[in-house]
Amino acid sequence: MNLGGFLLLLVTAACMAVANVLMKNGIAQAGGFAPSVAAVFSLLRQPAFVGGFLLTGVAALMWFRILATQKLSTCYPLFVSLTYTLITIGAFYFLHEKISTQKLLGLLIIIAGITTVARG
Repeated sequence: MNLGGFLLLLVTAACMAVANVLMKNGIAQAGGFAPSVAAVFSLLRQPAFVGGFLLTGVAALMWFRILATQKLSTCYPLFVSLTYTLITIGAFYFLHEKISTQKLLGLLIIIAGITTVARG
């Protein structure tokens, strides 16, 4: 994977992480979610949820470009691990979720894996 491909992948993962934090916040502001038409309309009135939903669409378009130009066996593991790491960090800082020592150790292992895959 070249530098341009990796940077696009990083931006895509960051967009997905921000989108998930925004949607989680919007769902909380709406009072939760249960599958119903009323709940969907309630979510659509939450700016954070709508912003996250739209950002997911933008990230999907960037992902399509990555799929068109990069090896799937390299870009998918990188995308998933980067997204997982960034979402965990975002949940800690913005949603005040706790990160256990075990989860922190797992994140460090994931980061080591990202580094290994990105170089290979």
